[in-house]
Amino acid sequence: MTKRENLLDAVRYWELRRLWYNLALAALAIAWLVLTWPHFRPAFTLPNLGRILILGALANLCYSAAYFVELPMQESSFRDGWRRWRFALWLIGTLFALVFAQYWIGDEIYPFPEGG
Repeated sequence: MTKRENLLDAVRYWELRRLWYNLALAALAIAWLVLTWPHFRPAFTLPNLGRILILGALANLCYSAAYFVELPMQESSFRDGWRRWRFALWLIGTLFALVFAQYWIGDEIYPFPEGG
């Protein structure tokens, strides 16, 4: 396959899964919000909305790191094996993002929502 075909294959694979990655992170954040609502109520300010948007953008930037693994593997002799196992990279990366978000919300955001 050409480099262009490899890139298109990678984009088709990873961008479809980006939706599920974002839904998993959103579900975690919504669960925190719903389960601890009275505590988070003072955090709903315009400056905090900007912070949340920045954190979402950073999460998606981190997701894009998969391309640093994907594209060289597409060009290697391990391509066929990689295509069978790349779901594992997505799953491990998504689980890592969920653990990181759980930590960040629980330790950095939850104790101080009114800090604005």
